[in-house]
Amino acid sequence: MERMSLAFDDKVAVLKFNHPEVMNAVGARMLEDFTSAVHEIRKADNGARCLLLTGEGRGFCAGANLQDEDRAERRGGAGDGLRSGYHPLLFMLRDLNMPIVTAVNGAAAGVGMSFAVMGDIVCASKNAFFLQAFARIGLIPDGGSTFMLPRLIGWGRAMELSLLAERLPAEQAFEWGLVNRLYDDPDALMTGAMDIARRLANGPKSVSLIRKAYWNTWQNSFEQQLDLEAQLQNEAGASRDFAEGVKAFLEKRDAQFKGE
Repeated sequence: MERMSLAFDDKVAVLKFNHPEVMNAVGARMLEDFTSAVHEIRKADNGARCLLLTGEGRGFCAGANLQDEDRAERRGGAGDGLRSGYHPLLFMLRDLNMPIVTAVNGAAAGVGMSFAVMGDIVCASKNAFFLQAFARIGLIPDGGSTFMLPRLIGWGRAMELSLLAERLPAEQAFEWGLVNRLYDDPDALMTGAMDIARRLANGPKSVSLIRKAYWNTWQNSFEQQLDLEAQLQNEAGASRDFAEGVKAFLEKRDAQFKGE
């Protein structure tokens, strides 16, 4: 991969946007590499149980690369590239069988902001910022932003960010609940985000089921969600991790989960 870097740190898959010369803006090659990396992360034999997504250099991801040479070769409307390129990747991230931690180390703009808020736990350094940049170039928010943002921060704030296309500093994003954990600088960010990722990677099988339950709650009725909880609880209750958790509780020791 040229535009993404992937490394496995024990049970954590560390995936980085890797085109710092353009603040990790997404071009066709990066999108292909991102998709390939997620396919690799999904393979059971690599042992990954948590994905940590961040950016190389000073930025997280500055959105679409408007100078990407491959853009000139594309045909069709602006939305067609979303359907063929971005949407399959976003569906894979949504359906990933492990938690996602995003470590926002700088600018998260345009679709880069969409990727940032896909994290189940969003970490950011104080120098980072978020930007719904689309209106600045005459486009609408994409990458799932119009779905995620109203649910995360409310209708009014989502509309403000999208219509005015103003920067949202990390500290304000933290106050709004868009960011879960805030760190003083990028070094502290990576240390803290990796600690969280390792904690999740060493958690029980149920952490992936919790993620599945919450993603489905946005489309289910109350009755459907109760039924899903029962289904997933059956799966969690049949796991070895549940047996280990109960045993550890009774023996007054820390549980040793295996994700099984």
